[in-house]
Amino acid sequence: YDGKCVFCRIAHREEPGTALLPCEDEDLVCFRDIKPGAPHHYLVVPVNHMGNCKTLKTEHIPLVKRMMEVGKAVLQKNNFNDLNDVRMGFHWPPFCSIAHLHLHVLAPASQLGFLSRIYYRINSYWFIT
Repeated sequence: YDGKCVFCRIAHREEPGTALLPCEDEDLVCFRDIKPGAPHHYLVVPVNHMGNCKTLKTEHIPLVKRMMEVGKAVLQKNNFNDLNDVRMGFHWPPFCSIAHLHLHVLAPASQLGFLSRIYYRINSYWFIT
């Protein structure tokens, strides 16, 4: 836990302005992005502080898979069921604003605006899926 990290504070329910969405995984939390790039834009975040996506190793594959499953479940709970029209990924440093691992879940990807198409471009220099 890092008290200076806003995502740690959100995950520990210390930020009353951020509502957590129902999440089946006790090691993860999910909430809406404050600057949505799509009609559905959620962040899936580990409760325990982890660095950005550059710190991920092979042993983190199950964690990333769980993060993706939580993202899909939240979309479905919010009445979005076309899982072929979803974009998920991480911003690559130095393009991530918060140094706590967080998965962006955006849908429908087909409705991303001009800037969002750039900002969340698949496997670009700054965003990896």
